Amino acid sequence: MSTRSAAAPNVNTSATVFPILFAISIVHLLNDTMQSTVSALFPILKTEYALSYLQIGLISLAMNVTAAVLQPLVGYSADLKPRPYILPIGVCFTLAGVVGLAVSPYYVLVLLSVTAIGIGSAVFHPESSRVAYLAAGQRRGLAQSIFQVGGNIGSSLGPIMTAAIFVHVGQFGVIWFAFAAITAIIIQTFVARWYNGQLLAPRQPAARRARSGESRGSSLTKQQITWAIVILVFLVVTKQVYMASISSYYTFYLIDSYGVSVGESQLFLFAFLFAAAAGTFLGGPMADRFGRRNVIWFSILGTAPFSILLPYGDLFWSGVLAVLAGFILSSAFSIIVVYAQELLPGNVGLVSGLFFGLAFGMGGLGSALLGKVADLQGISFVMELCAYLPLLGVLAILLPKDARVRGQG
Repeated sequence: MSTRSAAAPNVNTSATVFPILFAISIVHLLNDTMQSTVSALFPILKTEYALSYLQIGLISLAMNVTAAVLQPLVGYSADLKPRPYILPIGVCFTLAGVVGLAVSPYYVLVLLSVTAIGIGSAVFHPESSRVAYLAAGQRRGLAQSIFQVGGNIGSSLGPIMTAAIFVHVGQFGVIWFAFAAITAIIIQTFVARWYNGQLLAPRQPAARRARSGESRGSSLTKQQITWAIVILVFLVVTKQVYMASISSYYTFYLIDSYGVSVGESQLFLFAFLFAAAAGTFLGGPMADRFGRRNVIWFSILGTAPFSILLPYGDLFWSGVLAVLAGFILSSAFSIIVVYAQELLPGNVGLVSGLFFGLAFGMGGLGSALLGKVADLQGISFVMELCAYLPLLGVLAILLPKDARVRGQG
């Protein structure tokens, strides 16, 4: 893949622009909060429409596959020609999906509404990840973590919304999140102005390298880079399928196995997702200090002991093990994105779109397939089956060391 340096903004490669990073992190929080209303509604929709686990999975599939297909295309397009003002436009699709989800009287309209939310996410993630890259300076791991932790916190709020709102108000309660979409549109307009200002500013060679993601050059061959990308893709697949098993079906597992209420089960899911947010935030600074490859290796494989034990603990230990698994596993994703960006300099948008899209797609596909398995074999079998997925993270040991990726060894 060639390096694209046209339309390069005047970026100071040493300064980290924290106001912009915090702004896109807040929008990520709002975006993923609205997106999490979909999974938060699953227990309500299952009862309301008498849905099977497969039909529940198809709702997730409709939203996530839409985002998966579109995100690499949006990212590739942004590499060729950045379009700052597409940022607030993307949130408009999310707004339409939220309103539609609140008032949809039929299952098919629910599918159309979540598809609109998927389009909004497809526009938001790759372009905002590019903004995070531009605003990072030399602290790319930290910048990507700041950006992504907003999304993780937003996702963790879904179970709280179920317990506090949807159990009492029902499906129409989603309408209140239209205000979150409007707030996100306002903030994204501010970010787009900054982004556009970088594009219009006089360009220096260092700025062009920062914009395109160009580095001093990798010492890896094309075959080695391709193999490394394949491994990273495989790691994302295993991570996201496991995350889908928890985010979509852990509450049903708790209700079925321990007899807890819907509201109580959502609190356990919140604990898992909040721990995942904490892991995401700490993963970036850890990678800046200890190396990308080391943190990826620790995060993916280090989850296995806790995930394997989770289905066999009592209610208390199930919650504790879920928190530990979520914390360790989620520290890897932001680093995988940065690592891949350094493997493919000049393709920041495409890489971001590919990996965010892959995460969405695998999450949706995994949710649908696991729903079918749950219908056939039971929800406990799904938990036991997915518990071993993190063991596949052993392939991370085959990734090249950071110094070789940066052309320093």
